[in-house]
Amino acid sequence: MLSAPVLHKLKSGRNLLAFSHGVDSTALFYLLDEAGVKFDLAIVDYNVRAQSKDEVASARDLAAKFNKQIYVKSVRLGESNFEHEARAARYEFFGQICREQGYENLILAHQFDDKFEWFLMQLGRGAGLSELLGMQELETREDYVIARPLLGVRKCELERFLRERNLKYFTDETNLTDQFKRGFVRAKFSEPFLNEYFGGVKKSFKFLATDALNLTPEISNPAPKIYLVKRGANELRGVDQACKRLGFVLSAAQRNECARCLESGADCVLGGKVAVGASVNFILVTPYIKAAMEKKFKEACRRLAIPPINRGFLFASGANLALFEELF
Repeated sequence: MLSAPVLHKLKSGRNLLAFSHGVDSTALFYLLDEAGVKFDLAIVDYNVRAQSKDEVASARDLAAKFNKQIYVKSVRLGESNFEHEARAARYEFFGQICREQGYENLILAHQFDDKFEWFLMQLGRGAGLSELLGMQELETREDYVIARPLLGVRKCELERFLRERNLKYFTDETNLTDQFKRGFVRAKFSEPFLNEYFGGVKKSFKFLATDALNLTPEISNPAPKIYLVKRGANELRGVDQACKRLGFVLSAAQRNECARCLESGADCVLGGKVAVGASVNFILVTPYIKAAMEKKFKEACRRLAIPPINRGFLFASGANLALFEELF
């Protein structure tokens, strides 16, 4: 069931599995173990279901049984936009562990049904091909690589795998309702459609992925947290990917704001976290930092035509401006 390219990647690095003890991550746990992949676990308790305490306790038992390290975080989120806040909280937690403990790969248990649900939700929002195909098997971030080895497998196959082996897993009842948008899309559209047309949809995704290669933006990473996106038709996708590598996922509104700025040649700050500076040939994407800069440094930036919005980070991080001599 596991993707061969992803499996090869996982066998050569330190791995952290994002675990919930639901169908997907539990099946992935045992599939990775059978494949000889070494990994540890991380689980988030959102404290919205009584059952979550049992899930965490069982995850601890499983980690102890298989001699694995487990990291647990308890959070309490607001009721408004819960899905978005929960996603942000767990990715922040997983990223922190990867950085502090030296994990090179973050393994996620997204499967084909998730991929198709994402496709439909993006389609409903109005998105381009790159956004429609947002879930990739291997995705580079600043401090780690996201690995999704199950994207070619349907959820029902994973359920069958667990049942045949009588392996314990939990069912989050909220996933069976239309309380959240993803559950609504799953129940009303994606699951019935895949039950009828899975083979054709899977083939279509392969064709679309091939087409998407022609839309791949040119991005370079000359120094940590510094990304240069070549200007052109695919520049907005490049900025979006650079932001993801910095650990910041753009909302639709932020993407539109960025597009307007790039079109007018203006700099912008996204979410108060990412600085996007426009020059003639490149777009410079860095973290956003306000800093009191030395006059000599400011003059060197002016001479090199480095966008003002990025200069604070370059100064604070001690960046070598010689990197930009031929670029700007």
